[in-house]
Amino acid sequence: MPPTLNQFLSRAHREHSVPDAHLQRLIGTIAEACKTIAHQVGKGALGDALGSTERENAQGEIQKKLDVIANHILLEEAAACGALAAIASEEMERIQIVPDHASKGPYLLLFDPLDGSSNIDVNVSIGTIFSVLKRPYGEPLTECSFLQTGSKQVAAGYAVYGPQTMFVLTIGDGVHGFTLDCTTGTWQLTHPSLRIPEHTHEYAINASNARHWYAPVQRYIEELIAGKASVRGQDFNMRWIASMVSDVHRILMRGGIFMYPADRRQPSRPGKLRLMYEANPMAWITEQAGGAATNGYQRILDLIPGQLHERVAVFLGSKQEVERVTHYHRTGSCFPE
Repeated sequence: MPPTLNQFLSRAHREHSVPDAHLQRLIGTIAEACKTIAHQVGKGALGDALGSTERENAQGEIQKKLDVIANHILLEEAAACGALAAIASEEMERIQIVPDHASKGPYLLLFDPLDGSSNIDVNVSIGTIFSVLKRPYGEPLTECSFLQTGSKQVAAGYAVYGPQTMFVLTIGDGVHGFTLDCTTGTWQLTHPSLRIPEHTHEYAINASNARHWYAPVQRYIEELIAGKASVRGQDFNMRWIASMVSDVHRILMRGGIFMYPADRRQPSRPGKLRLMYEANPMAWITEQAGGAATNGYQRILDLIPGQLHERVAVFLGSKQEVERVTHYHRTGSCFPE
């Protein structure tokens, strides 16, 4: 029988002293919260969880009912686990300091409680993304405490609520996938040491924005569409789920490249996805699985965030494809054959 998530974490601690007791507890708490969210997602209309609220989140987007439910579940459970000093959520404008009466821990948690909200009401896979940082000591806890590069993450992962509920995790020793066993309520290690193939025939991008893309992206996508008739000499398939968790999970399982570029609609905005809640954890997972992740010019994990809800362009997945489109951005010249 495959090890459970708790057994996996305990073994990692014994063999490598990572994660420590606080981080083990935090990861376990997040995983339990994801099980609760999965149950709420699974009830759908039966749980009066479909549809939108009348409120906007910190991004100015109308919240779905399940956005609010998932955010509440993660906040309540994570704050009570004793491993955290503060929490930040994509759904909240400001950070939440763990109350003084609680045992403050050495970590900071960031999360997107329900990625892919546009898919909720049509029963398409959605997910939860999280990132864990160490709390800086010797300074007051503020938003600035969270503004660390993605390379400083100590744990990152996501849950995908699909035909199977999976919990995918990295603590810096590769990427490991756990499947929820609904009969026992445990996460079982079913996909150890996941690796993204270097070569791929698939790409994921919202093609409806093609007229707004900048030249490097247009050039790259035109090559893929031309297939065998282009310099690439092979055909490509496009897949787009409109849930970053689901698209990245597919790439993690069988290869591909995921792209959400900046475009001409808002020239001052460097992209749509959030650096701290989405790009950093997914970039680390991608790199730990042998892939690459850039904003078109620079490694995502090296970007220095300037604010909590900062946005960024994202190109991640199979290394050869990410390197090619990044080369187009950096030089504007033909990729060397």
